[in-house]
Amino acid sequence: MKTLYDVQQFLKKYGTIIYIGDRIADLGLMEEELKELFRAQLIDTKEYQSAIGLVRSHLAKELDLKESRGENE
Repeated sequence: MKTLYDVQQFLKKYGTIIYIGDRIADLGLMEEELKELFRAQLIDTKEYQSAIGLVRSHLAKELDLKESRGENE
């Protein structure tokens, strides 16, 4: 997986479509879904690490952007 879109398409294979409209919340839910799929042994370690790394990277960027804008939670 190379993009967040790839992660979304990957989750879609397992019947999971996430769209709340809040980018940070969407990324958090994606992370939780990936953890659950891994715990249930539905995805292998390589898939999990690749996907979770992308999601966490995007989440960190979004949180930094929110902080730099001075937005409060």
